[in-house]
Amino acid sequence: MLILLSAAQCFLSIDLHAQIKKANKMYTYLALGDSYTIGEQVPMHDNFPHQAVQILRGQHFDVSDPVIIATTGWTTDELAAAISEHNIHETFTFVTLLIGVNNQYRGRSIENYRMEYKQLLDQAIAFAGGKAQHVFVLSIPDWGVTPFAEGRDHAEIAREIDEYNAACKEITLADQCQYIEITASTRQHGLDRAFLAADGLHPSAKEYQVWAQRLADAVAKTLKQ
Repeated sequence: MLILLSAAQCFLSIDLHAQIKKANKMYTYLALGDSYTIGEQVPMHDNFPHQAVQILRGQHFDVSDPVIIATTGWTTDELAAAISEHNIHETFTFVTLLIGVNNQYRGRSIENYRMEYKQLLDQAIAFAGGKAQHVFVLSIPDWGVTPFAEGRDHAEIAREIDEYNAACKEITLADQCQYIEITASTRQHGLDRAFLAADGLHPSAKEYQVWAQRLADAVAKTLKQ
């Protein structure tokens, strides 16, 4: 069964409120997503949220450990349901959102994605205390270039990913949030085993480092304003 659709591995913060309380007087970070956010197949400290925090700390930003709501296989509606279940009332200094690859894989319509993504983005802005510029959206990676996709229609997958990302970017920028492009990197490194996890599908720590650096640069610039 495609690991993108597996719910076997997940990372949900056990006590979100305790983490948030501990982070008082620090910059706080909420990461929302799916397997690409938890870092399927890599140690937790190697996923892009944790790597971004380490980069920011190296730049003397006092950032707490990221609070992560993400599970391998989640679509937009499943992420929305999980957010509702966590019933978070606190706000965060900044929020990331990366979601949609499983919508594409399951063949859901772009219209459905646009509607559900817009709702998630509105929720992310609320978690950022209404500060849209403190919401950072990462583009959807192209899994069609990986060894896992051998025998599939790579051009069609790329076309659909591009369509999803076009919708994602349009909605993100219209809401004045920040859009971080990482799809090109996944296409460039899609057949390089150094940038892939053992399953030949998900990114390795090395690929996540690329994303983390771009995110950290954008966050640092925003926090300095």
